[in-house]
Amino acid sequence: MYTIREGKKEDLPRILELIHELAIYEKAPEEVINTVELMEKDGFGPHPVFGFFVCEKEETAEIIGTSIYYYRYSTWKGKRIYLEDLIVTESERGHGAGKLLFNAVMKKGLEEACSGMMWQVLDWNDPAINFYKKYYGATLESGWLNCHLQDDELKKLLPKQ
Repeated sequence: MYTIREGKKEDLPRILELIHELAIYEKAPEEVINTVELMEKDGFGPHPVFGFFVCEKEETAEIIGTSIYYYRYSTWKGKRIYLEDLIVTESERGHGAGKLLFNAVMKKGLEEACSGMMWQVLDWNDPAINFYKKYYGATLESGWLNCHLQDDELKKLLPKQ
């Protein structure tokens, strides 16, 4: 029914469509500022910072999902693979594509000698939370807060040189 493969540069327009679909689902469509051009540079330039898998419907070769990952370093655990996003278009959810994409990232982490895999899930996203618990017995932590500064904030906060 589905085929999983490594993502290619020519897949990026569809991947960005899926990212926009996820942003709408997460009630934050205005937050997406990424572009295909930035993704080309960041994923296929001289120093790639992310990788991704795509899930295609076998009969049409249409991309219906993606899992986007990168590597991070834990001072306690060493090299980890981080699942940035797992996206399956709404009409294809519940048919196994998400599991295939998740498994592809797990396998990549093992192939790259990572000590484990990490990801986040919104506390209100019950379908995703149930997916991670039911199929993987995942540990969902509490007590950590996400922190971030946008680039314009960084510029304001750093001393002028």
